[in-house]
Amino acid sequence: MNTILHINTALETAYVAVSDNDQVLDEIINPDQKTHAAFLHPAIKEVLGRTGIPIAQLKAVSVIIGPGSYTGLRVGLAAAKGICFAMNIPLLTVNSLEWMAYSQRGNDFDFLCPMIDARRNEVFTAVFNKNWVELRPPHALILENGQFDKELETGKTLFFGNGAEKAKSFFCHRNSRFLVSNSATSNDQYHISMTRYLAGNFAELAYSEPLYTKEFYTSAGKKPHN
Repeated sequence: MNTILHINTALETAYVAVSDNDQVLDEIINPDQKTHAAFLHPAIKEVLGRTGIPIAQLKAVSVIIGPGSYTGLRVGLAAAKGICFAMNIPLLTVNSLEWMAYSQRGNDFDFLCPMIDARRNEVFTAVFNKNWVELRPPHALILENGQFDKELETGKTLFFGNGAEKAKSFFCHRNSRFLVSNSATSNDQYHISMTRYLAGNFAELAYSEPLYTKEFYTSAGKKPHN
């Protein structure tokens, strides 16, 4: 079996899951963003125990690398890299926005615009077509009128995720649709990761970093510390 461990501590809801060649076998979910760090390692141990899969049987580890919570991204990637290094197995990385967009591919929309709330009028976003081809890469965006005119004039555009509520007042158009939730699951991460695993599309273990998308500063103007 091509058994993969999946880690996602990037957003409000975290999970750890295990998949084989064909499906997600089991997952453990944590809905409390403030406890993702404490949740992660016990959940990995528990999900492997529940599926009866020893850690030595893992073929790869997949992790959502952001954008998202700075602390969550660091915790998730550190755990994934630690396991990969210890077990000498590949690391697979998936960004949050492509994961979200994957869950909406094939629906009746010409453009998919996942949005993650970045506070105030700012979101993390990207644009994909209905076939999950990236048209605009992940970036931080302070919302203003007219930013998606090209897409909206061309076809139906879905703004979705916990940042989509903010978009309603800026992108009111006959072709705009809004879904103020994220329907992506561990199953979507599994499908993306398995495709990359089979293609040998592995991340560089030593050089992989969280996809922060923008610099983080404290109120004193300093970068985060450990």
